[in-house]
Amino acid sequence: MTQEYTMHAPRFSQLDRLLTDTREWWQFMPFSSSPAEWELRHPELTHWLLGLDEPQLASFRENPEQLAAALSHWIPQAGAMQALAALDALPQIERTTPRGLESGIPGRKWQQLQAFNGVLPALSLPWLEWCAGKGFLGRVLAATHNTPVTSLEWQQVLCDSGEAAARKLALPMTFVHGDAFSPDSGKFILSQQHAVALHACGDLHVSLLQRVAERKGQAVSVSPCCYHLIRDKAYQPMSSLAKNSVLKLSKHDLRLPLQETVTAGNRVRNLRFVEVSFRLGFDSLQRSVTGEDVYLPVPNVQKALFNDGFEAFCRWAAEQKGLELPDNIDFAHWQYTGEQRFDWVERLELLRQLFRRPLEMWLVYDRACFMEEAGYDVTVGTFCDKPITPRNIMIHAELKG
Repeated sequence: MTQEYTMHAPRFSQLDRLLTDTREWWQFMPFSSSPAEWELRHPELTHWLLGLDEPQLASFRENPEQLAAALSHWIPQAGAMQALAALDALPQIERTTPRGLESGIPGRKWQQLQAFNGVLPALSLPWLEWCAGKGFLGRVLAATHNTPVTSLEWQQVLCDSGEAAARKLALPMTFVHGDAFSPDSGKFILSQQHAVALHACGDLHVSLLQRVAERKGQAVSVSPCCYHLIRDKAYQPMSSLAKNSVLKLSKHDLRLPLQETVTAGNRVRNLRFVEVSFRLGFDSLQRSVTGEDVYLPVPNVQKALFNDGFEAFCRWAAEQKGLELPDNIDFAHWQYTGEQRFDWVERLELLRQLFRRPLEMWLVYDRACFMEEAGYDVTVGTFCDKPITPRNIMIHAELKG
């Protein structure tokens, strides 16, 4: 199938043009941008961002349409992007699950599983559960569709746990210890089969779509997640349309669709404030010490280190980067500086939030167009509301004919 006949190509092309035209507003590093730089280039917008109080910031975070309307004064493409990024909810089929099936499954995960299962068409095909973990999704599929499930998982301990639960519940599930990235994994994809993956990260769900397309599997349904978890240094487009795009996406760019906090509680938000402000405070300190006004990234660290305070973090970070800190550093001053920079970064992240769902839909439509080009009918929609999970998009593809 050629790209001219793909149903999702027009939306992809429009999003591609708008995201390309607005790159200066989202394809940058907030950590390395200062208010002074922005004031020189965009004085009115900078003044507006700095003038927002905490309730206004919270309101805009929760209302993308309101944010788009406010930013359209500086970014006239805002409304069009929001409209193109909108998705219809897929029709739900109520399926009764046997009692006890949810044993050991966290509450929100259980809601996600039921919602995902509720939009899957009844094709009466055996299932392939890709990156199965303990087989939570497989349990639901086996129990509600009365069809066998093959669960592929690379961690043997999870296979063992899943097998034990399936036996206890008397479910027709077979666990396979295998690597989803290995070429050998393709042998588990059959022509008469429905492959599924709920929140398989990055290249894991990409590999499933590629293998299904190669082997002409009858159907596949995926909910993409963690687009930045890729093996290459930058994003590798899937469809012919995306391959012809001038957009080049880094791992930093691919993190943008994930920066949503609907499921984050106060503890998570507070931890983020501590971590980001500590990193920014150390960055300001190292610029003062080295005399180089360049952002210095620091490796990931065990969260427990932040409990030891800002000074301990700075000494650890300096050691990681081979930087010798002078005596008599006013750590309280640099911690305060980091907290002030955090406030500015949050405002830049609010600006980038405008592009979060449009960029995610660019990635989703790349996958949809790829499957259409391979000869599949493809449906894209949401399977649940965002409070259950912000990664609520399903791509469903069925082989034509």
